[in-house]
Amino acid sequence: MRSVFHRAIVRPPGANFADGLTTTRLGTPVYALALQQHEQYCMALEQCRLILTRLEVDQRYPDSTFVEDTAILTARCGILTWPAAPSRAGEVACMHEVLARFYPVLQSIQRPGTLDGGDVCEAGAHFFIGISERTNEAGALQLAALLAETGCTSTCVDIRGMSGLLHLKSGLAYLGDNRLVVIEALANQEAFRDYDLICPRAGEEYAANCVRVSDQVLVAAGYPAFETTMRDLGYQVIALGMSEFQKMDGGLSCLSLRF
Repeated sequence: MRSVFHRAIVRPPGANFADGLTTTRLGTPVYALALQQHEQYCMALEQCRLILTRLEVDQRYPDSTFVEDTAILTARCGILTWPAAPSRAGEVACMHEVLARFYPVLQSIQRPGTLDGGDVCEAGAHFFIGISERTNEAGALQLAALLAETGCTSTCVDIRGMSGLLHLKSGLAYLGDNRLVVIEALANQEAFRDYDLICPRAGEEYAANCVRVSDQVLVAAGYPAFETTMRDLGYQVIALGMSEFQKMDGGLSCLSLRF
């Protein structure tokens, strides 16, 4: 079983995108190229037959293009997050107005809990919730309880201290059919024991943040071994440039809210 999406919400980066949060040392993003890569991403989602809600640039929040962090959206519920980074709190309030069009009732993570959507991986009716520098135990437990009210189960995965992992989905993706893409550092986690695991080779860990939409898998361009693996497994692959978003700790899943 895999998640079936019909819609996606996206927001292009603003001219102050480079002022956002990042832990990488990959250089300053080139704004014109970031816009081009974002538009190609949007076109790929439309190619996958998703209906897009395109939000306007919001320069009040340099990280606001990473819309995935603001909410957890399922077929059964919508849950607004509470980012750990104070500079991102306003993004959630803005997204509340947008999501009210689609979800008559929206739940919310409350303090002292913190939660970023990038730490939440939906695998059918089960959810993996990363406990990270951005999502604390209180936030993870709140989310687990809200999901349980809708009949969904969840498992917490502690990634604190794992080098190079800002969010759980920086190293994890669900492809459906009981199959996970997972970086080697996470592969021995008990939570993933009963799944078929695909591990990108060393040096291609960034490719683990891929997204299956309809019958296609969006992957970051520049990781040929991973692309070959996906194609050999029978997936239709759309490779997209992500260099400018990678500089700001972002991945493919970060750039949209899919539901």
